[in-house]
Amino acid sequence: MNTIATPEPFRFEDRTGLTPADLGRILDLALSSGGDFAEVFLEYRQSSSAHMEDDIIKDTSENMSLGLGIRVWSGETTGYGYTNDLSREKIERTARSAAAVSAGPAKMRALDLRESVVDDRLYRALAPAYLAAFETKIDLVRRAYAACQKADPAVKKVKASIQDLIQHVLVANSEGLLVRDSRPLLKLTCVGIAERGTLREYGYSGGGGRVGLEYFDRTLSPETIGIEAAREALDLLDACDAPAGEMPVVLAPGHAGVLIHEAVGHLLEADFTRKKTSVFWNKGGKRVGAPGVTIYDDPTISGSRGSYAVDDEGTIPQKTLLVEKGVIRGLLQDKLSAHLMNRPLTGHGRRQDYTDVPIPRMANTYIDRGEYDPEEILRSVKKGFYAERFTGGQVEDSGKFTFSVSSGWLIEDGRRTAPVKQATLIGSNVDILGKVEMVGSDLAFGLQTGTCSKEGQDVPVNDGCPTLKISAMTVGGRR
Repeated sequence: MNTIATPEPFRFEDRTGLTPADLGRILDLALSSGGDFAEVFLEYRQSSSAHMEDDIIKDTSENMSLGLGIRVWSGETTGYGYTNDLSREKIERTARSAAAVSAGPAKMRALDLRESVVDDRLYRALAPAYLAAFETKIDLVRRAYAACQKADPAVKKVKASIQDLIQHVLVANSEGLLVRDSRPLLKLTCVGIAERGTLREYGYSGGGGRVGLEYFDRTLSPETIGIEAAREALDLLDACDAPAGEMPVVLAPGHAGVLIHEAVGHLLEADFTRKKTSVFWNKGGKRVGAPGVTIYDDPTISGSRGSYAVDDEGTIPQKTLLVEKGVIRGLLQDKLSAHLMNRPLTGHGRRQDYTDVPIPRMANTYIDRGEYDPEEILRSVKKGFYAERFTGGQVEDSGKFTFSVSSGWLIEDGRRTAPVKQATLIGSNVDILGKVEMVGSDLAFGLQTGTCSKEGQDVPVNDGCPTLKISAMTVGGRR
């Protein structure tokens, strides 16, 4: 890997001309119609991507954006305005637009801004991708592509992509907060398509996180990513149709964490609880799962895709206990929900970009490790299903869910045997949490490529779990 110079600290003052004194005046203007709280969110992002297909680099992109959002609370009502025109006139118009959520004389002025310094050591970008030559990034794509293509003659088509981002944010609010963060993000992915006769199967792999290009030298090589994508596609060529019916299910470590993210994590985001649209809205302090189930969300995991040193409201995030030994203990809070529910902040107020209001979001969600050896878990199943990877799923507010399994295996006499395709897992979160019978000691996380959507906003996330045995679960397939 080529040596890359350490970047100079990013300063919004240099990019926009806006000083802390200017931000204070903007906050006062936002409060001028009687609002109770005001906030300015400044964002500059620089991103690039490259995609390879049909043996050529098919498309590349480089993008930059700069903008400002202004939020005002008045009681339980929120006003929001944003602009990418940072002229004084346009910013003042945006502040007045957000202030219009209330109508009356000003009740307060913003406190003097006091800048806080965040600990950014959880970002492991020793060789920041945004400073690297584009050719360096394209070379990683070519290496993953070639490894997948050469893995087996049955691999007929390959797609490989790299995406990188540096996001600089500044948050200032009427409570006197001023804080900045600079967040790197990187991922390299590969899709392999294998064919045999009329059969065609897809395999996927990737990696990245809040890391730099050195990650693909030291942690996960492009060649490994390409070979893994090919392996999954090739396994599926030999896969049988999924069994159907209720049976024991073992969830693989790491990748199966997406089921916990979707089926449990979203329903413990505080806005769903506050609005009583979550099946868990009145379950605080009550048992919803087996004693072995402990769930955390932790935005402070070093290098992880879902991590951040400060959330998009300026709050320092905390590792948050959601479920302890089957009992609900916490929620993921943003400032508005915490204020309205009179609960402490957890640092989970996130937004896609400056055009969006922050809402409670997951970061890195996982079931904590247990005491069982994963081989012991497998040996305990006479006949069942092993769910390795998921392509996605649907979850209702009631907690009922359906998940599609991209890669699975039959379990026979305590061993994984034949690969399985076209399986679905069907159930409800409360039912499944109660049927977690064994929790492995092998906690792992997913591919570091995931993105979560909520209310039209996409944010980077990660999830994980150890090997889990669910005593009985409905598997959809063919009888």
